[in-house]
Amino acid sequence: MRSYVIDEVQPFDMARIRNFLTDRAIPSELGDIFWIPIPDDLLNESQYQHRQCRPHVLAVELGKTWVRMECYVRSLKGMRCECQAYCTRQQILFLLNFAHAMLDELGIKT
Repeated sequence: MRSYVIDEVQPFDMARIRNFLTDRAIPSELGDIFWIPIPDDLLNESQYQHRQCRPHVLAVELGKTWVRMECYVRSLKGMRCECQAYCTRQQILFLLNFAHAMLDELGIKT
């Protein structure tokens, strides 16, 4: 899986990241997984056409001292659809901007 990892995060900062994601992402039923919705204008053609599969999201997993953001677009409606795929360049940029904005807003240095 292609992903973006932020590691060597202090436990206190991990709690702050968890709170940030709870407020700005979609929490999953699994406590350490969050979903970042992708804006409609960043969806590829297949994803845009598949309105029934929305929201299209990116997964964020939290560990004890790391954050892993997958570069794979998923649907919360089902597991098997052609609209799920690796990120486009614009979607990767959206993911990186989200991650860096989160760290900047929280004042976290890694």
